[in-house]
Amino acid sequence: MALRHRIEASQGYFELGMVEDALRELDAGSAAERAHPETLHLRIQILLSCRRWDEALDQSRQLCDLVPDSTAGYIHQAYCLHELGRTRDARETLIGGPDSLREEPVFFYNLGCYEARLGQRDAARAWLLRSFEMEPDLRHQAKGDPDLRDLWGDLEAALNEDETP
Repeated sequence: MALRHRIEASQGYFELGMVEDALRELDAGSAAERAHPETLHLRIQILLSCRRWDEALDQSRQLCDLVPDSTAGYIHQAYCLHELGRTRDARETLIGGPDSLREEPVFFYNLGCYEARLGQRDAARAWLLRSFEMEPDLRHQAKGDPDLRDLWGDLEAALNEDETP
């Protein structure tokens, strides 16, 4: 079975909520297919949806090793670390990632979340405001993000300052 077909079949299972079937489909490929960046990325997405942080972390590290400029690998790796209670490591993973990460609004958003959890309010606010500049829709996500609950008042005030003529 060709890699493209296997990925599409796995994606279909995943979209139907059949995560174990989706993972089995990816596992059925050859070693080269299982190590392909597209396969790794889909596997990571599936594992994240199941909150299987350790497995997703392992796959994210593999993606970073295979494609060192992959922003997704670093973002997912950091997110897994954060979910595993290793927020300081998550922050360091993002900061130590490729320069191309700085083109991703989620890079700044996640750094803001990590800084907020680490008690660094000013740094968190600066990172989050940068993410909102790049992707205004992230403001809505921030309102419901438990990592930012204690910071939202500060963010609203800063956003209101930016909108004042």
